[in-house]
Amino acid sequence: MIALRSRELGMSPPLHLGDEWELIAAGQGDDMAPKRKQPAAAASATKPATKRRSKLAKENDLTAEEEAEIQEAYALFAHRNEDNLIQRTDVRRCLIALNAPPADQAELRELLETVDPEETGFVDYEHFLAIAALKLHARHDDPGVQDEEMRKAYHLFTKGEEREITLHDLRRVARELREDVPENVLKDMVREATGGGLGGVGMDDFEGVMKRAGVFG
Repeated sequence: MIALRSRELGMSPPLHLGDEWELIAAGQGDDMAPKRKQPAAAASATKPATKRRSKLAKENDLTAEEEAEIQEAYALFAHRNEDNLIQRTDVRRCLIALNAPPADQAELRELLETVDPEETGFVDYEHFLAIAALKLHARHDDPGVQDEEMRKAYHLFTKGEEREITLHDLRRVARELREDVPENVLKDMVREATGGGLGGVGMDDFEGVMKRAGVFG
Protein backbone atom coordinates (compact mmCIF):
# COMPACT_ATOMS: atom_id res chain seq x y z
CA MET A 1 0.00 0.00 0.00
CA ILE A 2 1.07 3.59 -0.54
CA ALA A 3 2.74 2.90 -3.50
CA LEU A 4 4.63 0.66 -6.19
CA ARG A 5 1.29 -0.72 -7.36
CA SER A 6 1.23 -3.07 -10.32
CA ARG A 7 0.03 -1.16 -13.38
CA GLU A 8 -1.77 1.31 -11.15
CA LEU A 9 -0.78 4.40 -13.12
CA GLY A 10 -2.65 4.51 -16.38
CA MET A 11 -0.59 7.46 -17.52
CA SER A 12 0.15 8.82 -20.97
CA PRO A 13 3.78 9.82 -21.77
CA PRO A 14 5.26 11.65 -18.74
CA LEU A 15 6.21 15.30 -18.76
CA HIS A 16 9.96 14.69 -18.30
CA LEU A 17 12.40 11.85 -17.91
CA GLY A 18 12.24 11.85 -14.14
CA ASP A 19 8.57 11.04 -14.53
CA GLU A 20 9.46 8.22 -16.92
CA TRP A 21 11.65 6.63 -14.23
CA GLU A 22 8.79 7.04 -11.76
CA LEU A 23 6.27 5.52 -14.15
CA ILE A 24 8.36 2.43 -14.83
CA ALA A 25 9.20 1.99 -11.15
CA ALA A 26 5.57 2.43 -10.17
CA GLY A 27 4.47 -0.52 -12.24
CA GLN A 28 6.67 -3.10 -10.60
CA GLY A 29 5.56 -3.77 -7.05
CA ASP A 30 3.62 -2.74 -3.96
CA ASP A 31 6.00 -0.87 -1.68
CA MET A 32 6.97 2.42 -3.23
CA ALA A 33 7.24 5.51 -1.11
CA PRO A 34 4.46 8.08 -1.38
CA LYS A 35 4.01 9.25 -4.90
CA ARG A 36 4.85 12.78 -5.87
CA LYS A 37 1.89 15.13 -5.70
CA GLN A 38 1.66 16.78 -9.09
CA PRO A 39 0.23 20.24 -9.75
CA ALA A 40 -3.40 20.02 -10.81
CA ALA A 41 -2.68 20.98 -14.43
CA ALA A 42 0.13 18.45 -14.78
CA ALA A 43 -1.88 15.68 -13.15
CA SER A 44 -4.81 16.18 -15.48
CA ALA A 45 -2.47 16.07 -18.46
CA THR A 46 -0.85 12.79 -17.48
CA LYS A 47 -3.58 10.62 -16.02
CA PRO A 48 -7.34 10.28 -15.81
CA ALA A 49 -9.25 12.27 -13.21
CA THR A 50 -8.80 10.73 -9.78
CA LYS A 51 -11.17 10.51 -6.89
CA ARG A 52 -11.59 13.79 -5.02
CA ARG A 53 -10.45 14.03 -1.43
CA SER A 54 -13.11 13.91 1.24
CA LYS A 55 -13.40 16.47 4.02
CA LEU A 56 -11.79 13.94 6.40
CA ALA A 57 -8.86 13.43 4.04
CA LYS A 58 -8.28 17.17 3.77
CA GLU A 59 -8.45 17.61 7.54
CA ASN A 60 -5.83 14.89 7.99
CA ASP A 61 -3.65 15.91 5.04
CA LEU A 62 -4.22 12.68 3.11
CA THR A 63 -4.34 12.15 -0.62
CA ALA A 64 -7.41 10.45 -2.09
CA GLU A 65 -5.25 7.37 -2.73
CA GLU A 66 -4.07 7.22 0.88
CA GLU A 67 -7.61 7.61 2.13
CA ALA A 68 -8.73 4.75 -0.13
CA GLU A 69 -6.00 2.54 1.32
CA ILE A 70 -7.15 3.34 4.86
CA GLN A 71 -10.75 2.58 3.89
CA GLU A 72 -9.66 -0.75 2.43
CA ALA A 73 -7.76 -1.74 5.57
CA TYR A 74 -10.65 -0.65 7.82
CA ALA A 75 -13.18 -2.57 5.72
CA LEU A 76 -11.26 -5.81 6.23
CA PHE A 77 -12.54 -5.83 9.81
CA ALA A 78 -15.56 -3.50 9.81
CA HIS A 79 -17.61 -5.81 7.59
CA ARG A 80 -18.09 -8.13 10.56
CA ASN A 81 -20.78 -5.95 12.12
CA GLU A 82 -23.67 -3.76 11.02
CA ASP A 83 -22.45 -0.58 12.74
CA ASN A 84 -19.37 -0.27 10.51
CA LEU A 85 -17.11 -0.28 13.56
CA ILE A 86 -13.94 -2.24 14.13
CA GLN A 87 -13.06 -3.88 17.39
CA ARG A 88 -10.44 -2.23 19.56
CA THR A 89 -8.34 -5.39 19.27
CA ASP A 90 -8.29 -5.03 15.47
CA VAL A 91 -6.67 -1.58 15.41
CA ARG A 92 -3.17 -3.06 15.38
CA ARG A 93 -4.11 -5.46 12.57
CA CYS A 94 -5.53 -2.61 10.51
CA LEU A 95 -2.33 -0.62 10.91
CA ILE A 96 -0.27 -3.65 9.94
CA ALA A 97 -2.42 -3.94 6.79
CA LEU A 98 -1.36 -0.37 6.00
CA ASN A 99 2.30 -1.29 6.56
CA ALA A 100 2.32 1.23 9.42
CA PRO A 101 2.23 -0.88 12.61
CA PRO A 102 2.73 0.56 16.10
CA ALA A 103 6.41 0.76 17.00
CA ASP A 104 5.88 -0.99 20.32
CA GLN A 105 3.29 -1.81 22.96
CA ALA A 106 3.60 1.64 24.52
CA GLU A 107 2.67 3.34 21.27
CA LEU A 108 -0.17 0.87 20.71
CA ARG A 109 -1.62 1.71 24.15
CA GLU A 110 -1.38 5.41 23.34
CA LEU A 111 -3.14 4.93 20.02
CA LEU A 112 -5.90 2.88 21.60
CA GLU A 113 -6.45 5.52 24.27
CA THR A 114 -6.82 8.07 21.47
CA VAL A 115 -9.34 6.13 19.37
CA ASP A 116 -11.29 4.55 22.25
CA PRO A 117 -10.80 6.69 25.36
CA GLU A 118 -13.89 5.30 27.08
CA GLU A 119 -12.80 1.70 26.40
CA THR A 120 -16.01 0.72 24.65
CA GLY A 121 -14.15 -1.98 22.76
CA PHE A 122 -15.01 -0.45 19.37
CA VAL A 123 -13.52 2.20 17.08
CA ASP A 124 -15.27 4.18 14.37
CA TYR A 125 -13.80 5.03 10.98
CA GLU A 126 -13.19 8.72 11.68
CA HIS A 127 -11.06 8.03 14.75
CA PHE A 128 -9.15 5.24 13.04
CA LEU A 129 -8.42 7.41 10.00
CA ALA A 130 -6.91 10.08 12.25
CA ILE A 131 -4.34 7.76 13.81
CA ALA A 132 -3.69 5.99 10.50
CA ALA A 133 -2.89 9.36 8.94
CA LEU A 134 -0.43 10.14 11.73
CA LYS A 135 1.29 6.79 11.24
CA LEU A 136 1.50 7.22 7.47
CA HIS A 137 2.93 10.72 7.80
CA ALA A 138 5.50 9.51 10.33
CA ARG A 139 6.55 6.68 8.02
CA HIS A 140 6.94 9.05 5.08
CA ASP A 141 9.15 11.37 7.12
CA ASP A 142 11.42 8.60 8.43
CA PRO A 143 14.75 8.67 6.51
CA GLY A 144 15.40 5.04 7.39
CA VAL A 145 12.13 3.94 5.85
CA GLN A 146 12.77 6.02 2.73
CA ASP A 147 16.25 4.51 2.34
CA GLU A 148 14.81 1.00 2.58
CA GLU A 149 12.09 1.75 0.04
CA MET A 150 14.69 3.30 -2.27
CA ARG A 151 16.72 0.08 -2.11
CA LYS A 152 13.62 -2.01 -2.80
CA ALA A 153 12.74 0.11 -5.82
CA TYR A 154 16.31 -0.12 -7.13
CA HIS A 155 16.43 -3.90 -6.76
CA LEU A 156 13.19 -4.28 -8.70
CA PHE A 157 15.15 -3.13 -11.73
CA THR A 158 18.11 -5.43 -11.04
CA LYS A 159 15.99 -8.44 -10.00
CA GLY A 160 17.51 -8.23 -6.54
CA GLU A 161 21.08 -8.48 -7.78
CA GLU A 162 23.78 -6.21 -6.34
CA ARG A 163 24.77 -4.45 -9.55
CA GLU A 164 24.02 -1.37 -11.60
CA ILE A 165 20.81 -0.87 -13.58
CA THR A 166 21.51 -1.30 -17.28
CA LEU A 167 19.76 -0.23 -20.45
CA HIS A 168 18.77 -3.88 -20.85
CA ASP A 169 16.99 -3.72 -17.47
CA LEU A 170 14.98 -0.71 -18.59
CA ARG A 171 14.01 -2.45 -21.83
CA ARG A 172 12.95 -5.55 -19.91
CA VAL A 173 10.87 -3.69 -17.35
CA ALA A 174 9.18 -1.53 -19.97
CA ARG A 175 8.37 -4.67 -21.97
CA GLU A 176 7.01 -6.50 -18.93
CA LEU A 177 4.78 -3.53 -18.08
CA ARG A 178 3.71 -3.19 -21.71
CA GLU A 179 4.89 0.39 -21.72
CA ASP A 180 5.76 1.64 -25.20
CA VAL A 181 8.94 3.54 -24.38
CA PRO A 182 11.08 4.34 -27.46
CA GLU A 183 14.71 3.26 -27.41
CA ASN A 184 15.95 6.86 -27.57
CA VAL A 185 13.89 7.72 -24.48
CA LEU A 186 15.33 4.75 -22.56
CA LYS A 187 18.83 5.93 -23.48
CA ASP A 188 18.01 9.46 -22.41
CA MET A 189 16.76 8.10 -19.09
CA VAL A 190 20.15 6.47 -18.51
CA ARG A 191 21.97 9.64 -19.57
CA GLU A 192 19.86 11.74 -17.22
CA ALA A 193 20.62 9.42 -14.31
CA THR A 194 24.35 9.10 -14.98
CA GLY A 195 24.99 12.68 -16.01
CA GLY A 196 25.54 11.96 -19.68
CA GLY A 197 26.94 8.46 -20.14
CA LEU A 198 25.26 5.25 -21.24
CA GLY A 199 26.89 3.11 -18.58
CA GLY A 200 25.16 1.47 -15.65
CA VAL A 201 22.97 3.44 -13.24
CA GLY A 202 24.25 3.01 -9.70
CA MET A 203 22.33 3.45 -6.48
CA ASP A 204 23.47 7.06 -6.06
CA ASP A 205 22.42 7.87 -9.64
CA PHE A 206 19.05 6.18 -9.10
CA GLU A 207 18.48 8.00 -5.83
CA GLY A 208 19.27 11.32 -7.47
CA VAL A 209 16.86 10.89 -10.36
CA MET A 210 14.06 9.61 -8.14
CA LYS A 211 14.45 12.56 -5.78
CA ARG A 212 14.45 14.99 -8.70
CA ALA A 213 11.23 13.34 -9.88
CA GLY A 214 9.76 14.01 -6.43
CA VAL A 215 9.17 10.34 -5.60
CA PHE A 216 11.41 10.50 -2.53
CA GLY A 217 12.00 13.57 -0.40
